[in-house]
This record gives sequence, C-alpha cells and structure tokens, in this order.
Amino acid sequence: MDNKHAAELVTAKGKVFKFDAIECMLQNIARTDQQEYAYKLISDYSNPGEFINAQQSVYLISKNLPSPMGEFLSGFSSEEAAKLAMEKNGGILYNWEEIKTIINQN
Repeated sequence: MDNKHAAELVTAKGKVFKFDAIECMLQNIARTDQQEYAYKLISDYSNPGEFINAQQSVYLISKNLPSPMGEFLSGFSSEEAAKLAMEKNGGILYNWEEIKTIINQN
C-alpha cells in the first residue's frame, strides 16, 4: 500500500475499512450510508501514514502525482500544503464536497 494515498473508514462500533486510495474510499461512501461511519480518514500526502479528517482536508488532482487507482488524487491537511504541491505539480484543488462529486462522476 502507498502510504501517501491510503484512506480508512471507521464505523461507530470501531470496525475499520482500509483503502489503497482516497478515490476507493469515496466510491465506497457513495454506495453506503455515510452516517454509519464515525471517522472518514485519509493519509496526509505531505506526511505519509499520518491520518487526518477527510472532511476537513484539501484535495489536489494533478496528472503529475499519480495515485494507486489512477485518479491522480492526493489529500492534504492544510490549504497551504495543497497549494505548494499544486504550484510544483499543477492541478486543481477541491474541498470535501467537491471531491466527492468529481470522483463519483467518473
């Protein structure tokens, strides 16, 4: 698993669902009841392996930053970190609501 793109869903009862890529987690959320998850977590691209709140993260889609499932999606804990990555690699920034829509349209 690539720690830069990992994601996890945790139910209220503590069951953990692990994903190799943020886009896989987003697709799973679209197919299930979002309310059943106590936590939606992603790995911070700037600090691989450090899980952060997915709903408060900033997302970058950049063709220069490939992700495991081919959506070129990375998540960041701050807008500042995401903007630095965008300046270096190009791409477009999204918030939680925007990225859910973008990924689930594909």
